[in-house]
Amino acid sequence: MQVFFSYFKLLLEDYTLQIITLGTAILGASCGMLGSFAVLRKQSLLGDAISHAALPGIALAFLLLGTKNSMAILLGALISGLIGTFWIRGMIKNTRLKSDTALGLVLSIFFGVGMLLLTYIQKQPNANQAGLDKYLFGQAATLLISDVWLLGIVTSISFIVLLFFWKELKLLLFDADYTRTLGFNIQFLDILITSFIVLAIVLGLQTVGVVLMSAMLLAPAAAARQWTNKLWVMVLLAATFGAFSGVIGTGISASYSGLSTGPVIVLVASFFVIISFIFSPERGILFKQLRKIKNRKDLKLFKTLSLMYDIAQTHEDISHPHQIAILNNFQGYSTKTLKELEEQKLIRLNGKMWNMTKNGYQKAAQLFNQNTGANE
Repeated sequence: MQVFFSYFKLLLEDYTLQIITLGTAILGASCGMLGSFAVLRKQSLLGDAISHAALPGIALAFLLLGTKNSMAILLGALISGLIGTFWIRGMIKNTRLKSDTALGLVLSIFFGVGMLLLTYIQKQPNANQAGLDKYLFGQAATLLISDVWLLGIVTSISFIVLLFFWKELKLLLFDADYTRTLGFNIQFLDILITSFIVLAIVLGLQTVGVVLMSAMLLAPAAAARQWTNKLWVMVLLAATFGAFSGVIGTGISASYSGLSTGPVIVLVASFFVIISFIFSPERGILFKQLRKIKNRKDLKLFKTLSLMYDIAQTHEDISHPHQIAILNNFQGYSTKTLKELEEQKLIRLNGKMWNMTKNGYQKAAQLFNQNTGANE
């Protein structure tokens, strides 16, 4: 805790740290927001393919200009990423290849070409090529105020576009055929959302790097998906998780020397995923297990109560006492089960005898009628 207090104090004083923190927060929010659509469209590998496809563009932009101009390099990465994206679309549409095969091919081919070009650049007698490898693993410390402005503008435009086309994009996500029958241009909508995803990935390369960028895109969205079934809530949660991942990851990196900011941000985002997978009320592993235990316990109680109901039906008086021994061969019976039924005031126990209460008889009859109706 003391470490974080020191970080916040440093944040108020250090202008560079303020820029880095703001930049990573905006990047995280943008990736979470747009990553929600990639996750729901089952295009989880798309982020990985695009980030790797951007690498040749980075190298070619440097070779053409001979300088590490960030705008030119990002433009080269964007063009290369878009080419890779539309190549994937073309292979899926015009061949018998499945999407995962097309994604894998583009990822490996573009990344191979990019690494080949980077190797060639590193061997050139040009001092300007130093630092190009930061696009592989990211280097948030190189963020400038101009980069943060660019991130903010792109994120704002993305948000406005999502609001403007919200209804159409929502329909496209869950029923593309129905969207087409309504007269919407699904190809335009598909290109629109894919282009913004590519743009978000390209802008994040400088901070997180080619290797880890897909995790930055998918982790906040995967975490948010565990908490809700509503699209707008998921997008909002994913943006929040992404922003907090950026801020907390930057804080940890700034507090401990030797820790790269990009990988730490991804680890924080992964922590949100783990927490969500375990503790979310509807889909979380913990609550699923608790519900399973409760259902098993309720089933055992109801089976025992049902047997008691069958026995009580043979007597006019439901309070007629019966020996506990007659339950001994029944699979659902246990002493603990009897105690729980007694605590719920469904039966009464008197030594080694039991009898049903009026409430217990009515509940058992209700369950019996429900099961009979379900079977019919």
